[in-house]
Amino acid sequence: MIKDLEAAIGYKFKNITLLQNALTHSSYANEQWHDSLKSNERLEFLGDSVLGMVVAEHLYKTFPDRLEGDLTRMRADMVCEASLARIAERIELGQYLLLGHGEEQSGGRNRPSILADAVESVLAACFLDGGMDAARRFIETFVLCNVPQSRLRNVDYKTALQELVQQKKNQQISYRLVGESGPDHNKSFCVEVTLNGTVVGKGTGTSKKRAEQDAARIAMETVFPNA
Repeated sequence: MIKDLEAAIGYKFKNITLLQNALTHSSYANEQWHDSLKSNERLEFLGDSVLGMVVAEHLYKTFPDRLEGDLTRMRADMVCEASLARIAERIELGQYLLLGHGEEQSGGRNRPSILADAVESVLAACFLDGGMDAARRFIETFVLCNVPQSRLRNVDYKTALQELVQQKKNQQISYRLVGESGPDHNKSFCVEVTLNGTVVGKGTGTSKKRAEQDAARIAMETVFPNA
């Protein structure tokens, strides 16, 4: 089964345990070993950074006439949850994931946030096993093949809000997690976004990232209704 996934991503691992770790969701690690360190969360952290750097470099070299704001929006569109979840669907990544019972029962194999995180984890596993060349091949195959040329597919509200705020000097925006609820396999997060210390939006989501996006969306509608 793992060999099928290797064929789908076009990379054969020397250390297969890296790929197995990339497929281990926190719900499974906590259920089996009561240890979140055995989940793919650390790999996700690394994969996010590798992905952002390679995509940024590609956009910088490919679009010498684009301003920083345009490049930022393009990169955000390419590495956002929705885009990564589509990559996961393309390689049928969901069927390979190790999920806890609750996450399995609640449809975790099709949840965009879990799929997107798993893509970043698999990318990190490729990086650790085969170096930057392996990581670049993965990114070129699944991410850089779909660079937005004009209209972006997914709106990154955090980036859009940041750009609007930066139009004036001495403006400071920050996000703060103010609550979370629900079982591990179906959590809901609540995030506040503040502008110069004043709360301008509060959002919810199934992950901290999604809650931040929702908070930014509400803040834009409140503070910049005509943007």
